[in-house]
Amino acid sequence: MRQDLAEKSAGQPGAAAETGALRRFYQSRDGTAMIEFSLLAIPYCMILFAILETCIAFFGDQLVSHAVDSMARKMRTGEITTTITKRDFRQQFCDEISILIACSTTEVDAPDKLFVDVRSFPSFADVPKTIPRISTDRYADIKTSEFKFAPGGPNTINMIRAYYRWHIITDLVRPYISTIRPADGSMSTFLIVQTAAFQNENY
Repeated sequence: MRQDLAEKSAGQPGAAAETGALRRFYQSRDGTAMIEFSLLAIPYCMILFAILETCIAFFGDQLVSHAVDSMARKMRTGEITTTITKRDFRQQFCDEISILIACSTTEVDAPDKLFVDVRSFPSFADVPKTIPRISTDRYADIKTSEFKFAPGGPNTINMIRAYYRWHIITDLVRPYISTIRPADGSMSTFLIVQTAAFQNENY
């Protein structure tokens, strides 16, 4: 076959040049790295952004935890008393997390992402240990109707629990960590939950 091709090429100079060009094209490795990069760029960037988003989400979780501890300390020492309104309490809480999480005026008055449950109890044994849910299904949303704002006075046992719906962009694994999901079943948010139980001082 090679001999026939050689004889044919010898008699036809144009065909020989065409055959040589095809051979060089098939043997060429130019642009391989670009093709490989174009195939791997999308998953690589998604993984990179997911890592960055996970780090930011972890920082947001710690920020909410710090806000809960800070508000609990203010209640425990009498800086925040029963005379404070629910809106003022929420505004102070939003101020604590404003470095990363911004609360609009609408969010302060009508919670959509940030929910705060403040209650007092006769004893620590009465403090709830589970998160209230709208149903017993495997995947269910939080039951916000049970959230209250009823802080106690001196020497009372209190609980502050904060819930924040953290919006997810590229972290596709995080929604599967928790079984708490919005009523519409979407997995575009992850619920951050932080709790503090304490006894007020005799201020």
